[in-house]
Amino acid sequence: MPSTWWRRRWRPAPPPQAARKWWLGELARRANDTDTAIDALGVTPADVAAVQQLVDAGTINDKLARKVFEGLYSGEGTPAEIVEKRGLAVVSDEGALSAAVDNAIAANPDVADKIRDGKVAAAGALIGAVMKEMRGQADAGRVRELILEKLT
Repeated sequence: MPSTWWRRRWRPAPPPQAARKWWLGELARRANDTDTAIDALGVTPADVAAVQQLVDAGTINDKLARKVFEGLYSGEGTPAEIVEKRGLAVVSDEGALSAAVDNAIAANPDVADKIRDGKVAAAGALIGAVMKEMRGQADAGRVRELILEKLT
């Protein structure tokens, strides 16, 4: 069994498809937009792994991860420090989410009626409204659960 030091220092790599998403998607786009070599962006493989770990842990979502990469480009610190400094963590506070869901339902009574009538796919419109109100920081899965709890 590895020593305690090794367990604290070792970080597993993200799954290859997740790393590819960031390298070939976000980082390549930024390199093309700024006419910069991808290795000159200042983002290391360890940074990519740390961002993906934050996504996997539910601390941030993909949209918020893009903002973390913006912070990495400008040298604001590690991914965890950027999340903390910029307040990018996903909101999972039940009270705030419930209030936002109630607002979305009140603002979209026709969509709420469709969900009550069994068209659960219509919940996407309400999820979008909640995400907009919460600036993309809501836990979309939990928002969906709350919508369905309230309307079914």
